[in-house]
Amino acid sequence: MTPAARTAPRLRVLAAANGPRWAAEHRGEVLGEVEASGAVLLRGLGVASAADLSAVTAALGVEPMADREGFAPRDRHGESVYSASHWPADAPMCMHHEQSYAAEVPGLLLFGCLTAPDHGGRTMLADSQQVLRGLPPDLVEPFRRHGWLLLRSYQDVGVPWTDAFGTDDPALVDAYCAAEGIRHEWFDDGRLRTVQRRAAVVAHPRTGVPGWFNQIAFLNELTMDPAIREYLIDQYGPAGLPFTTARGDTAPIGADTVETVNAVYDAAAFGEPWRDGDVLVVDNIRMAHSREPYQGPREVAVVLGDPVRLAGHVLPGGEAG
Repeated sequence: MTPAARTAPRLRVLAAANGPRWAAEHRGEVLGEVEASGAVLLRGLGVASAADLSAVTAALGVEPMADREGFAPRDRHGESVYSASHWPADAPMCMHHEQSYAAEVPGLLLFGCLTAPDHGGRTMLADSQQVLRGLPPDLVEPFRRHGWLLLRSYQDVGVPWTDAFGTDDPALVDAYCAAEGIRHEWFDDGRLRTVQRRAAVVAHPRTGVPGWFNQIAFLNELTMDPAIREYLIDQYGPAGLPFTTARGDTAPIGADTVETVNAVYDAAAFGEPWRDGDVLVVDNIRMAHSREPYQGPREVAVVLGDPVRLAGHVLPGGEAG
């Protein structure tokens, strides 16, 4: 592992107040800091509700977008604000880039801390450019060449397809999949399987600097609790798992790859404890994020914003490139 993967930066913090008014007055400073550093924490902005976070989003000039193809349930608060993903408080959420498997991805994320936890629960960050430098070249090269596959099976476990695609009309799902480069198959009992192939290394749309932008580790079946994974395979077969990942040429991803990727993420991770009213603004393409386990109540609202279609991100089919 290179020194770049072992030395994580500190999260930039700006003292803030007065919610959307302050955000509007300091918009250039905030967005400039995100461009320079990848993320900035607005400490003491006073955000106390989903409506407050929506107002800050508008004040910063960020265009909200809908959550699609999600893996964990969220509550929706109005048109553009969601709860954090429902995830067990005592379990960490692995590093990932929000919707890095989608054709259209959020360019920016806003996290608003409505209630800080008693202990833990930090939203951690890792620079995708630093992670790419820290990964072994022989691990990266096949993913750089072939991309990665996400394979999903929508059935009676996990997020139902009606929630993931925001509709109960199969024809609309067909149209969405056709437009977004997703191969899909319906079964007589209403189950849906999808496969999508995406680039694993992408150039940042503003700077052109490449970064490790994918979820090959977080969404791989090997990250599941082994007992749960064995039960699901026993019930539905290997092709019936709610999700897993593979290399873009269909080669399986082994435990050594998952462990190496997560180790480099862990070495690069940094963050600050939440305080009530904070807002964290994140460049989603540059920065992966995760969540620590926590104790006590924790309420974080989320806005996905500034949608972007990355050049070369959508790859055809599941065959070798």
